[in-house]
Amino acid sequence: MPDSPRPAGFSLEDAVLDIGGNVGALILYTDAGYDEREIEVSLLDDPEADGPHEHDEGHVHDHRHGHDHGQGQRTHTAIHERRAGGQTTYAGIYPQLKAGTYRIWTDDPTLPDRVTIVGGEVAEVDWRKPAG
Repeated sequence: MPDSPRPAGFSLEDAVLDIGGNVGALILYTDAGYDEREIEVSLLDDPEADGPHEHDEGHVHDHRHGHDHGQGQRTHTAIHERRAGGQTTYAGIYPQLKAGTYRIWTDDPTLPDRVTIVGGEVAEVDWRKPAG
């Protein structure tokens, strides 16, 4: 677990994280607009597979369109409202991810879409927009 404190309104008390060895976990923080939405992640097994890719039809995609082209099986979880200490946070917990670099599937190019999972650790990615 990271030594940094969790955001206000977030608690792992009810989460079961089976991590260790070559298995880690991910917490994805979001805004309320993502509540109950499923967000997918997939292990990037080939760094070359992430670049532009020509399909049989002869057109090129940069892989931000929401389907898989050999980048591994997708895992998904729903974002849920989580309350603790009088605060509310929206987050998804991916409890068992094999160590490696993952793509977080989003259509918003301003959001981080990569995360490295380390065995025995919990990675955290924050999609919340700053207040202002």
